[in-house]
Amino acid sequence: MDDRYWSPTVKRLTPYVPGEQPRIPDLIKLNTNEHPHGPSPRVLAAIQAELDERLRLYPDPEATALRHELAQRHGVELDNVFVGNGSDEVLAFAFQALLGHSGPVWFPDVTYSFYPVYCTLYGLPHETVPLTDDFRLPTDAFLPQQGRAAGGIVFANPNAPTGIALELTEVERIVAGNPQCVVLVDEAYVDFGAQSAIPLVKHYPNLLVVQTFSKSRALAGLRVGYAIGQAPLIEALRRVKDSFNSYPLDRLAQVGAIAALQDEAHFEAMRLDVIATRASLARGLEALGFEVLPSQANFVFARHRERSGAELAQSLRERKVLVRRFDQPRIADFLRITVGTREQCARLLEALAEILGG
Repeated sequence: MDDRYWSPTVKRLTPYVPGEQPRIPDLIKLNTNEHPHGPSPRVLAAIQAELDERLRLYPDPEATALRHELAQRHGVELDNVFVGNGSDEVLAFAFQALLGHSGPVWFPDVTYSFYPVYCTLYGLPHETVPLTDDFRLPTDAFLPQQGRAAGGIVFANPNAPTGIALELTEVERIVAGNPQCVVLVDEAYVDFGAQSAIPLVKHYPNLLVVQTFSKSRALAGLRVGYAIGQAPLIEALRRVKDSFNSYPLDRLAQVGAIAALQDEAHFEAMRLDVIATRASLARGLEALGFEVLPSQANFVFARHRERSGAELAQSLRERKVLVRRFDQPRIADFLRITVGTREQCARLLEALAEILGG
């Protein structure tokens, strides 16, 4: 490949690799943590109602109506809310605007693999903090020590890809113990059983919490993410946004997200269904000889005690069941399995029983 016109930064990048989206008939797709059920019918109705001549007009660049709904839901003020084109964009703005001031960005060694990509893209020094042997976040290791302090901290809670959540009291210890830098808590999966850190925002000017509509709201196709923080942090994100793209959320995304927030009954029913199916899936995997980490996300992270992750992932694929595997130290034998419908999970377990019995 002729890369002579690439910038030095681009040459250094190892881009994030998204989950595969193959077009295979009758595929059981459990690799990208999409919601197994559709969005609220109100979302579809709201989008349909917006499909008229107004599409020739730019959307509200501040997404005021959506931010108002989010502020009401979370008990904060309008200037505590920022929205963006999926939580990945919100995270990217936060890395650029808020992290890495006077020291490296800290994040776990096993976590969302976009974090090191952003650090490389923006030239931010970074250090990984090893999870414990049982893949939990070591709170004390994220506190400043003699001669060692962070320029920014980011972690997912629940963590990805492990699914393990940190108690809110431990999250607060990290935030309170690092007043010198921003602590970013990525809560993409929080609605499936963990405690949100948003109630702590009013007490800590260095806390930014990021969430998404892609997982628990079943709106991955609309790309809507948001951040909650004190006004100065939000203003920093807005400045980056308006130096990059003043209209990140289109009209359909804004009305669809508002409608999703307004249908609490659908949200709660679908959330509880995923939680119940997750428990059933974990029991089924354990019965087949898997070690399953305690997940509070819409996926499970599991490894078989005798068979390699690479072998199992390939054998599942041959049976039209797609799961995610990360070829990384410590977790190469784990499979990250999205909680699908009950029928999809049953087919997964049947396929694994066939593979393991062969």
